[in-house]
Amino acid sequence: MLNIDDPKATEKIPAILRLGFRPFFLGGASVAMLFVPLWLLTWFYPQYSLFQTDFWVKVVPLWWHPHEMLFGFALAIVCGFLLTAVQNWTNQPGMKGWALALTFACWLLARLTLLLPVSIPLWLPALLDSLFLGLTAIKLWRSIYKVKQWHNIGFPIMLLVAMMINLLSYYALSERDFSLSQQIWQSMLWWLGLLITIVGGRVIPFFTAIRIKATKPEPIALLDNSLIIIMVALVVQAISQVMPKEVEQALLYAAGGLHLLRWSRWNPHKTLKEPMLWSLQVSYLLLPITLLAMAWRIDDTMAYRHLLHLFAIGSLAGICLSMISRVSLGHTSRNIYEGPNMVLAFACLPIAAILRAVMPIVAPAEYQLWLWLAGGFWSLAFAMFVFNYASILSKPRIDGRPG
Repeated sequence: MLNIDDPKATEKIPAILRLGFRPFFLGGASVAMLFVPLWLLTWFYPQYSLFQTDFWVKVVPLWWHPHEMLFGFALAIVCGFLLTAVQNWTNQPGMKGWALALTFACWLLARLTLLLPVSIPLWLPALLDSLFLGLTAIKLWRSIYKVKQWHNIGFPIMLLVAMMINLLSYYALSERDFSLSQQIWQSMLWWLGLLITIVGGRVIPFFTAIRIKATKPEPIALLDNSLIIIMVALVVQAISQVMPKEVEQALLYAAGGLHLLRWSRWNPHKTLKEPMLWSLQVSYLLLPITLLAMAWRIDDTMAYRHLLHLFAIGSLAGICLSMISRVSLGHTSRNIYEGPNMVLAFACLPIAAILRAVMPIVAPAEYQLWLWLAGGFWSLAFAMFVFNYASILSKPRIDGRPG
């Protein structure tokens, strides 16, 4: 932890607002835990839901679920991680106090306004979401620009792109254009896949090498750069549909093969005894598996959409859960490998991914059963995080230092 804050000043700030990971990890995990069962209940049994059908005057369930999983859950974890990591990258003070409270409040109020059982003007949650992402991007930009750390400048740019895509999603909702919405959700999933390509490629082999006491494999620039270019192309294709399906299929096969090659160099077989490592390795592995499976089933629209959940649950959410468990311990001065037992939680997400993405293709007649089972495993995973980490995130560092 870098000594770049005045401890006396930091002590006046509530612990939950001392660094970005604290409110956003807890908030994002809580949304993940609660919103999936709420979605299933509202979708399949609206008569028993907390909300009656007039709740969906403007906020359509078909739109709300993917939007909140992407911009409510995933982007909260991403922003919490980046607001924390940028302090280490740049040696500049992280966002904290009132600035962090304001940014988090924008995120939280956007979630709550979408849950109001009244007709709301859509510009309100759209504005709040834009402020949340915009304030985060500005903070990253200022810290990175101040030390001229250009190799990280892509992160605030990516957040601004996400903000524009989110605004487009609100436009799609206002126009009831759910075909455009589907393109937006897929583009954001590949946007997050791009982020995993960049960040995961840095941290997973690094964490693995340190723990197993091995030499970190040297990155192959051609491989890494090719993956970034292909993932960017998939983001563009998802939202624009400008390329022929044959080209998209080739991109999916290429990305899957290259990701698999990259992953194989990270000594995954040596991590099986360490949950904090195998959870990252398994989650990353599900990215190329998803890409290859989607390339194979590209002509089957329903299977193609189901398989997106293999990435969304098994890879994206799996990496999120593993990283927030790790970062929450490390940045509160606890031993990363002696924290709460999260083995069951880490195992729940690959199981949920298979139940949600694969089983509806194998046994479509039991579709509703698979969704409820997947939702149960998903919610259990994040409930375990909230239960085990709420006190850690809401209390000061155990070494008394800022952060």
